[in-house]
Amino acid sequence: MIKPTLVVENLKTFFFTRMGVVKAVDGVSFSVLPGKILGLVGESGSGKTVTGLSILGLVDPPGKIVGGKISLKGKNIVALHEEYMRRLRGSKISMIFQDAMTALHPLLRIDTQIIEALRAHQSMTNSVAIDHALNALMKVGIPDAQKRLKHYPHQLSGGMRQRVAIAIAMLHQPDLIIADEPTTALDVTIQAQILYETKKLCKKRGTSLIWITHDLSLVAGLVDEVCVMYAGKFVESGKVDDVLDRPLHPYTMGLIDSLPSRNPRGKALSQISGMPPSLLNLPSGCAFRDRCPRADKICEQSPEERIIFPGRLVSCFHPCLDRKV
Repeated sequence: MIKPTLVVENLKTFFFTRMGVVKAVDGVSFSVLPGKILGLVGESGSGKTVTGLSILGLVDPPGKIVGGKISLKGKNIVALHEEYMRRLRGSKISMIFQDAMTALHPLLRIDTQIIEALRAHQSMTNSVAIDHALNALMKVGIPDAQKRLKHYPHQLSGGMRQRVAIAIAMLHQPDLIIADEPTTALDVTIQAQILYETKKLCKKRGTSLIWITHDLSLVAGLVDEVCVMYAGKFVESGKVDDVLDRPLHPYTMGLIDSLPSRNPRGKALSQISGMPPSLLNLPSGCAFRDRCPRADKICEQSPEERIIFPGRLVSCFHPCLDRKV
């Protein structure tokens, strides 16, 4: 039996602010097998990025992991010393951040940043490191890569900076990559190239990937399984084709119905009514009930996660069993 690369059990990450406790991630559980891609989907503020940062141990104060377990290849990494986590980051776990301007050092040339990332985990000569850096930039489709190595981040476009960040994350072919909407700033052609290289890496090396996004059309052609997140919790999960073809949670259905391809030309796009609740002041019971067309009195209680179909988990008292996409 193949063992998962990553197992997250009942993870809770809270932020202790002056105004109260923000439950950014509140009891999520999932696993990722070698060579597989898991998608985390949801609106902004649902807890997707904080989940990724928690796995890497990069949650800054006043944030703190207050419960749960994160196992990388069978080893619980929640309570590991910071020095050990630093050795894991980049070599065993990499993250591709959404904002390349914060991921790259503005005062260092691109070749310097890539070589430093290489030498932090491997012993190699400068010439070998430069060859690795050049090859990494070419893989992510940067034209005239030899010249770009000598540039500073401000001399590159936003899309090129993002590709450099992706190249650095893939340098050591880690066991797990966490990608936080990494292709947002890229055009469609380059996005397709990045997705191709990512899937090839996962298949060839058995690298596991967590892809954080709000783009359901991208998820459909990339991931193997998907978890839909709302207000710090998973509301639905399962194989991507099953979830997108037959969504069970009203929130998932709302996300799919809001896609432009699902709406007639010339008419206003369908949208989920209302706004996501403040994590400082969540409503009692189901956090989605104030926006849900199916909500009734029972939704004032907290729904338990349950299996509706094999491999399909949903947290809802009124799943959409009567609808198919």
